Amino acid sequence: MKADRSQLERVILNLAVNAREAMPQGGKLIIEAADVELDETSQTLHPCDAPGPYVMLKVTDTGCGMDAELQSHIFEPFFTTKEQGTGLGLATVYGVVKQSGGYISVESETGKGTTFRIYLPRVSQAAGKINQIVPSRKNIAENRTVLLVEDEPALRKLTRKTLLDAGFTVLEAKDALEAIEIAKQTAAHIDLLLTDVIMPGMSGRALAEALSSHRPDMRVIYMSGYSDGVIARHGVVEAELTILRKPFSRDALMRSVEDVAIGV
Repeated sequence: MKADRSQLERVILNLAVNAREAMPQGGKLIIEAADVELDETSQTLHPCDAPGPYVMLKVTDTGCGMDAELQSHIFEPFFTTKEQGTGLGLATVYGVVKQSGGYISVESETGKGTTFRIYLPRVSQAAGKINQIVPSRKNIAENRTVLLVEDEPALRKLTRKTLLDAGFTVLEAKDALEAIEIAKQTAAHIDLLLTDVIMPGMSGRALAEALSSHRPDMRVIYMSGYSDGVIARHGVVEAELTILRKPFSRDALMRSVEDVAIGV
């Protein structure tokens, strides 16, 4: 299987988070993997455009399930069953799978749980040595502080770990209001605000503006999986600001953070 490791981790975490929310009283989450052969008649792909060997990742939960109408919308970027939220979790999963040349299908029934099947092309050559990301300016990074603001817990956890591994000090918040409180209570210099653009309540751009009067030297990177038109309505224009597009790899994250927080 040929896929970006960090993005595949996001896929599994997003599906696990959705499964957890579908099982508020508890249940079972089963993750399986298997080699499969797909052809033009494979019904799960509706139909298969590229027959051949695949690796199937199967994620099953025993939660509340979904009816047919709900299933028809789950991969849409702006669709969510939550009162607050972006609905980007499954849209991100879909985007990662497609970028990897794969397919995703869902089987569900109200009250009987949900099964996602992801098919990624299988490769025959052995995997090459994976070079661990070691930022060239780690000693400098150890003197830098990042305020990370992301309302998706799984992505926030992965991003925080990547930054900590690179040597940064990380302050994390689940939304703009919490970020403002952290900034008020933190006496140390904050070098970088790494924030989602569209969040419940205050947007990332509004957050940056709210903090700018007290921390004028703090630099900003915006994260978003939405289109240019959507984020522009929230005051973020790519030509003027630094935007990290979701889903992003560890390499992309570190390049952006090093260039902005540390400087070229």
